[in-house]
Amino acid sequence: MDANGSILGNARGWRVAFCRWPNVPVEVSSNLVGERFASELTFRAMNDEVFKANSERVGLEGMSRRLFLRATLAGGASLLAGRAATLFAAASANDNSSFSIGGDLPVNRLGFGAMRLTGEGIWGWPPDRENALKVLRRAVELGANLIDTADAYGPETDELLIAEALYPYPNGLVIATKGGNTRPGPDQWVPDGRPEYLKQCVDKSLKRLKLERIDLYQLHRIDPKVPMEDSLGALKEAQSAGKIRHIGLSEVSPEQVQRARKIVPIVTVQNRYNITDRKWDSTLAYCEKEQIGFMPWAPVGGTRGMTSAALEKVAKDHRITIYQLGLAWLLHRSRVMLPIPGTSSLAHLEENMAARTVQLTAEEWKAIGAVASQT
Repeated sequence: MDANGSILGNARGWRVAFCRWPNVPVEVSSNLVGERFASELTFRAMNDEVFKANSERVGLEGMSRRLFLRATLAGGASLLAGRAATLFAAASANDNSSFSIGGDLPVNRLGFGAMRLTGEGIWGWPPDRENALKVLRRAVELGANLIDTADAYGPETDELLIAEALYPYPNGLVIATKGGNTRPGPDQWVPDGRPEYLKQCVDKSLKRLKLERIDLYQLHRIDPKVPMEDSLGALKEAQSAGKIRHIGLSEVSPEQVQRARKIVPIVTVQNRYNITDRKWDSTLAYCEKEQIGFMPWAPVGGTRGMTSAALEKVAKDHRITIYQLGLAWLLHRSRVMLPIPGTSSLAHLEENMAARTVQLTAEEWKAIGAVASQT
């Protein structure tokens, strides 16, 4: 028994803490980082006052204890049963938390974007490398089993950090990387879609990530100087050779996606999109129609942030942050939406992942949509 009155037990390499207090557990965390590591399932006892405070902090007010208990215990049971995907607790009342990329890659819809783990200007190593590793591991513990990166982040250092933090990878973890953008210097991005360059990019990403096959490889940008058919033809060759499982695009129009699909199947699109920036609504609509995953980059505004007095008020009224509201809105907006918020802060990571638990009525979402459309 520990200092908090929990009884610690061990079974088949699992460390499990059981509450002596019979009420509802409020957190289930798992650490699945390969078979050689133990996994941990923790139930924390909370009295009514603390439960209410935590409910308000992460937007759980209105969710019954019975529903919460069912969600957390289901997550724990699935882990013990050895399910491939890393699961998270406190799921919503409706099971809209997952999406199958390409029909065979199930992921939790709120993932993690690793770009911000690099140095300033998305250049070089992070100032605190150990912290970057902790953020990656914690993201997986919290249920992010879709991690987005690119060879251009660093460049190269982001992929190396992911391998350092998470290899050997837990079952069900999908690492999506990208190629086709070169980095002359900090904050500089120059597309390069030449077939010979992309083939080289795939091989080097495989080596850095310690993978035999990349589950999702995305063309970072369409190079205006290179025919799309040539660029995607190179990725198609890599796919045929078993180096790539699925192919995605980034920052593209519906017409470009249609053109690309004549060359190779496209399973995801990654465009800039958030509650205050919906330039790519037409691409999202196309993805919904074709059941293509839509990965919004800058889901909480990126370097521009999210500034809206009206949305700030809505978030405050619901006792959440505007960023949690933005992420929850994306998850509500479409079933094909796969937000990938990024951060180098453990505190912000926890805050972002708590957005999964925001529960609002249809009328409230409608009102928020009306407010957002005016920003």
